[in-house]
Amino acid sequence: MGNRLSKIVTRTGDNGTTGLADGTRAEKSSLRIHVIGGLDEINSHLGVLLAETLPQDVREVLLRVQNGLFDLGGALSFPGAPFGEDRLAQLDAAIGQHNSALPPLKEFILPGGTRAAALCHVARAVARRAERDLAALAHREPVPGHGLPYLNRLSDLLFVLSRAINRTAGQAEIMWMR
Repeated sequence: MGNRLSKIVTRTGDNGTTGLADGTRAEKSSLRIHVIGGLDEINSHLGVLLAETLPQDVREVLLRVQNGLFDLGGALSFPGAPFGEDRLAQLDAAIGQHNSALPPLKEFILPGGTRAAALCHVARAVARRAERDLAALAHREPVPGHGLPYLNRLSDLLFVLSRAINRTAGQAEIMWMR
């Protein structure tokens, strides 16, 4: 990557297009660019969450997720590029590990608790939106094969992590009142 990012201001996007990794240009208003922006938004929310005090195992999972989101964005910016099944397996393993220590849910919970858990819920909601956007793109254009399951699992993981963060902090979950 060396000099690739040495020039930040290129002015090539001033006309409302942006360059994809394969050298083609796409309208900034295109659904593909919208999805890539959604992944960046999730990643940014995770960056804010990572600025909080977190258990080390949660921090490590979130850092892997940030890299996975970057990989998925890269695969979307290079149409036809693969997105590894190994990233999906990592999410499944993290969900299993963190969920096994949590009590079963008997009712829906509301986002909240500690600041870190609430931030995790925000990232979860943004991941759900990105998943919907990627599903819409998949109806129009080819998308990376494991991208949709990855975003689906990511929102599940973030839900589990929000519960784990609250539990570690001794914060009771906020139950939905019918």
